[in-house]
Amino acid sequence: MSNLVSAEKITDYIPQRAPFVMVGDLLKRENNQAISQFYIGENNILVKDGEFTVSGLLENIAQTAAANAGYDCYLKNIPVPLGFIGAISKVSVQALPKAESRVETKIEVLQEIFGITLIKGEVTQNNQPIISCQMKIMIQKESEQ
Repeated sequence: MSNLVSAEKITDYIPQRAPFVMVGDLLKRENNQAISQFYIGENNILVKDGEFTVSGLLENIAQTAAANAGYDCYLKNIPVPLGFIGAISKVSVQALPKAESRVETKIEVLQEIFGITLIKGEVTQNNQPIISCQMKIMIQKESEQ
């Protein structure tokens, strides 16, 4: 699968900056879905006791959604907006990935209304689900930035 956006360029599409970048390559976007992959380095600030934390996985899902929205803005030639996690629900954790490993994240936009985007996210490793959730993300309008 070829990358739409490489990990080296991902910060052009998301508002986060190091050391809080929790998404790597944006691999694919189609319909209301996007897929990213992320290499979890051992020095990542959300690695604890050699494992990527639930907080890190949730942030990875949110940043995959941000990369999807940022890529859409790039295609429309408009500025990338800020987004904030408003609510997280239906969290199901099966495992925590080890540091020095790679995960793949798929998000699906379920609904967009009044500046709120509802997504479903799932992170897998070696095709095995490790976490899933739904997330409401508030998008800040350009006039509010």
